[in-house]
Amino acid sequence: MIDLFKTGDLIIYSTHGVCRIDDISDKTVAGETKSYYTLHPINNSQKLQISIPVDNDNVMMLTLLEADEASEILESFRSPGVEWNPHSNNRNREFLNVVHSGNRHEIAQVVNTLSRRQIEALQANKKLYEQDRKILENAKTILVKELSLALERSESDIERTIGEYLHESMATLTP
Repeated sequence: MIDLFKTGDLIIYSTHGVCRIDDISDKTVAGETKSYYTLHPINNSQKLQISIPVDNDNVMMLTLLEADEASEILESFRSPGVEWNPHSNNRNREFLNVVHSGNRHEIAQVVNTLSRRQIEALQANKKLYEQDRKILENAKTILVKELSLALERSESDIERTIGEYLHESMATLTP
């Protein structure tokens, strides 16, 4: 069996975000021997260690973005995000499906849209709907970390750039 990833690789793993593969080894579970990745999130304050079968198709494991694609994604914050669905349950289901898809361009558009809504809410002395806030917080944390690694810039620099792009484009949309 050919492993897609190697020991030491940084990957995006499901909702845990950026993880490092520490080991690839065979383990026997319930009488069945399989190859497993042993990985841990790089922001690992709880010392979490994850063991996942190499052949598991039920979880998202992606290689990190290349710098040119990361730049494209960062630039996408200059443009409006996705169309706003006024029905919160449907919107949240749509947004969660995008986040779970692993498509970083689409995830960036969801983060873009929710970030704009959060700015508008704050300007009106309101708060973003709680489910929207949670999706934004989780997706943005993972996206910013990945952009930071791909572009070799600090996370705070990436956040600042996203904020500038959002405010610039929102200012041009306001009459």
